[in-house]
Amino acid sequence: MSEDETLSEGSRAHYRDAAQYDRTYARRHEDIDFYAEFAAECGAPVLELGVGSGRVALAMAERGLEVVGVDLMPSMLERAKQRLAKAPKAVRERVTLVRADLRRVRLNRRFGLVVAPFNVFMHLYTRKDIERALSTVKAHLRPRGHFVFDVLMPTPHDLARDPEHVYKLGSFTRAKDGRRYRYRENFRYDAVRQVQLVTMAWVADGHDGAPESSLLAQRQFFPAELEALLHYNGFTIERHEGSFDGEPLSDDSESQVVVARASGRGRGKPSRSAR
Repeated sequence: MSEDETLSEGSRAHYRDAAQYDRTYARRHEDIDFYAEFAAECGAPVLELGVGSGRVALAMAERGLEVVGVDLMPSMLERAKQRLAKAPKAVRERVTLVRADLRRVRLNRRFGLVVAPFNVFMHLYTRKDIERALSTVKAHLRPRGHFVFDVLMPTPHDLARDPEHVYKLGSFTRAKDGRRYRYRENFRYDAVRQVQLVTMAWVADGHDGAPESSLLAQRQFFPAELEALLHYNGFTIERHEGSFDGEPLSDDSESQVVVARASGRGRGKPSRSAR
């Protein structure tokens, strides 16, 4: 595959099996609680960029908030619809799902809160992609509205992993067949593009054939770089923290959690260089 094809595959493969995705992250609640509580405090309609399987959108809707969720992956949107179908009618009616590219979508309405949870922006691999996505945010924010998102905190140790080393990480039960699979990962960091490529592979217990595999590509954002990108695209950071519990950003932080507002710079359109 070419570099562009690799990035395209790395932005989609992890989300094709939406049922397995939900099973993998079933114990991850801290971000759900954070976004749901923040949305409840804002008390405004919410636009979620990268709604995925609806894990955050449902929690916000359960708090009584209207949510419009945008995603490009049909598999994830279908999973979100399945989850919504099991929710009370009042919750279902608060959620609208839209299939669209977050770099280009225009809904012709404004929101008091725009969120991009669980590393969504790490699938924006170029400056142009980032500028287009931030233009989408500005185009949909009400005056004084908030933009809230999270990305991982890059660390030298993680980025310096040997690309030839395979990490054996135990086993898991696959959602679609109930079988146990042995799981492994390896990592390759593209320092020029600032993209971490994770190859995930699994093979059924008792089977010695070629493993199945999936690629995940994640753009790495260093804190000062992230601050500059937001500033020069017309945002003011109110909080830049190292956890969903409000811990200060530090060398030990796993995530960067950002709360920002549009500062009035720009007009919610891509810059000439981003077109």
